[in-house]
Amino acid sequence: MSLWENFALGFTYLSPVVGVYSVFAFGLAAGGPPMLWAYFIAGFGQFLVALIFGEVVSEFPISGGLYPWARRLVGRRWAWLAGWTYAWALFTTIAAVAVGAGPFLALLLGFDVTPTATTLIALALVAASTALNLMGTKLLARVAMFGFICELVGALVVGVYLLMFHREQPWGVVFDTLGVEGGGSYLPAFLTAALVGLFSCYGFEACGDVAEETPDPGRRIPKAMRMTIYIGVGASAFVCYALILAVPDIGAVISGKVTDPLGEILLSSFGPIGSKAVIVVVMVSFISCVLSLQAAVSRLIFAYARDKMIFGSSVLARLSTGHHVPSAALVMAGVIPSAIVCLGLFVQDALTTIIGFAVIGIYLSFQMVVLGALHARSRGWVPTGKFSLGAFGLPVNLAALAYGLGAIINLMWPRSPDAAWYVNYGTPLTVAVVLGVGLTYMLLFRSHERGTAPYADAWKLNAAPAGDAAVSQPT
Repeated sequence: MSLWENFALGFTYLSPVVGVYSVFAFGLAAGGPPMLWAYFIAGFGQFLVALIFGEVVSEFPISGGLYPWARRLVGRRWAWLAGWTYAWALFTTIAAVAVGAGPFLALLLGFDVTPTATTLIALALVAASTALNLMGTKLLARVAMFGFICELVGALVVGVYLLMFHREQPWGVVFDTLGVEGGGSYLPAFLTAALVGLFSCYGFEACGDVAEETPDPGRRIPKAMRMTIYIGVGASAFVCYALILAVPDIGAVISGKVTDPLGEILLSSFGPIGSKAVIVVVMVSFISCVLSLQAAVSRLIFAYARDKMIFGSSVLARLSTGHHVPSAALVMAGVIPSAIVCLGLFVQDALTTIIGFAVIGIYLSFQMVVLGALHARSRGWVPTGKFSLGAFGLPVNLAALAYGLGAIINLMWPRSPDAAWYVNYGTPLTVAVVLGVGLTYMLLFRSHERGTAPYADAWKLNAAPAGDAAVSQPT
């Protein structure tokens, strides 16, 4: 992958169109127009995280991303659990994106949106993405690049058109809560709506998941990560702003009278034919997003298997002879999300529930790496890769950790005191189950003790002679 292809992978994984279109109605109903600012807060916090990731991947450009980074920064147990959490978060994100595509394809083809139809569409999307990924890294790079171009151009064209010809709200409406807070403080409403920013502002780590498929990764990948934040989050905020200004009656969305403001905007602004053209671009975004997510999680599974850290390692670590991709890992990256999609049939408000766990799982695994970098620094690690923050490393590390912990607390906080317990505590319970099963697996099978890959040596490389450091670096 070239620099731009690597960036395109991260961009299509972050996917401004998918992120905004999937949760726009939820965010506007929960927080009103000021929910826009959640993108900037999350974008800045994730930029800090991306800087830390850039230092780590520059030092350890290994496929699999978070798992091998945590392994080198802390140790095998920590890495196993970080990778386990990240894998399930990615599986769930794939399912969330696939399910989110259902209503748009239904609108495009003109049939009613039902749980069964949405499930079938999601399963077909995951299957198609798996087939494309099995055809090799070059095709992945080309599709990601095509998806990036379509999505960015589409987002800009749609946004500019709405602002110029279909603006229904004043420019400053994003400073007006429109009474969404009722008689109390606006803060709880904004924190609830903050899910829109938290869901839309990750994906940059995928650039590092394919480090061994990118020339000069120590220099290119940190840059691609930062580009993903700059361009991806900027495009997300722009699209969201244009959509907010195009809503005819925001009060009706807040009150629940209008449940699909996005569909109304597209139909009223672009007409039957134009709205379908926009939806075609949206579907390209969803497909390329699923493709990038699958590529990321398959490389994580491959990295696990290569280090003999998981059951079935001998199969999952194989590369296909023709395309040199981890084919068994890619199939696994299609089967598990498909099972989660099917499970969503039995969960009320499935998309929001799935997105909730996907986001918190990502943030937990991210912070395990951020905390791991802080641990390594305390042991004497000084990043020596082609990208380094120098003296700013420690303060940025601390700020990234503070942001991540704040986001996790916000995601776990009960939202509806009067609702059933599983509504308020479903996400923390799911997290506890995933972590509990992971810990049990690790302790029973002790798979983290297998393999000979280096671990807990980040700070040792600084103290070792040049020859020793070179030996312990991954090949």
